[in-house]
Amino acid sequence: MPTIRVYEPALCCNTGLCGPDVSQDLVTFNADLDHLQSRGADITRHNLANDPDAFARNPIVMNYLQAVGTDGLPLVLVDEVTVMTGRYPDRVTLTRLAGMADRPDLGLIAVPKASADAGSCGSSGCC
Repeated sequence: MPTIRVYEPALCCNTGLCGPDVSQDLVTFNADLDHLQSRGADITRHNLANDPDAFARNPIVMNYLQAVGTDGLPLVLVDEVTVMTGRYPDRVTLTRLAGMADRPDLGLIAVPKASADAGSCGSSGCC
């Protein structure tokens, strides 16, 4: 099974689902990620604020950051090959990258909409 690594910009918490202005892209990505991980996909995400060592240890990521900077994040690697930059992959793309595209048992589920008081940290702000 392919290994997927997502290198994200600095977020206020591990998921980015905190604070009063939650990004719908992050809500959707989190739901898609959870969905595929629960079915065995090897997907790991690294947040620059909380896991800078993961960025520093990977020469592909370091070279990318030196050339493009953090504005080019997120960076998605599959088996250490850059497959996407500057945006999060959707569920169909993640499913394909994980080698699960031909598995009808994975199905699709509704993705919750972000709201001002939604998030893993509640309405009080960042974690």
